[in-house]
Amino acid sequence: MHDLTGFQRDLLYAIARRDSPNGLALKDALEAYYEMELHHSRLYPNLDTLVDKGLIEKGEADRRTNYYRLTARGQREIEARREWEQQYLPSAITT
Repeated sequence: MHDLTGFQRDLLYAIARRDSPNGLALKDALEAYYEMELHHSRLYPNLDTLVDKGLIEKGEADRRTNYYRLTARGQREIEARREWEQQYLPSAITT
């Protein structure tokens, strides 16, 4: 996970939080978080990068819609990141 951008990590977390979201659901979630419009030209290349790195898988929900799901490796990376973060966060923040 150390080689991901912050945006790619946010995408990974957004996917982990939902049950096989499509691109539009992820776009909406991140727009709400960033409080700004997110362009497709930013979203989909970053999703493809996460697929290429083996952190998520992409499947077809129908002919026009893809879904995204964490792989086992993606889940392990999130867990490892969380453990790493816990070393540096004050205990008041982690509870």
